[in-house]
Amino acid sequence: MIPREDFIFTIGYDGPVAIVDGQAKRTFGNLSTKALAEVGLFRAAYSSALHSGSPEELDAVVAAYNKASGSTLTRESPLSRLFGVLPLEVAKFKVL
Repeated sequence: MIPREDFIFTIGYDGPVAIVDGQAKRTFGNLSTKALAEVGLFRAAYSSALHSGSPEELDAVVAAYNKASGSTLTRESPLSRLFGVLPLEVAKFKVL
């Protein structure tokens, strides 16, 4: 399984290698899903909720996003498309 901090701060891919935002990982890597959403890092919070597999965490991210944006999204909304996150298995990570 992909380490949580690497998955939530992956910003792209170079072939089979995931590119990770090292500064964000160092600064925010220890925050919980809810804390990430509270500071406005919705993409990272959504990635964290996906990684955990917890419906409660996903609901918390959706609620925080709706509050901040005035949206009415639900857990069934196309959130992966909105945040540009798909859970992929990769073997290597490059931290920038």
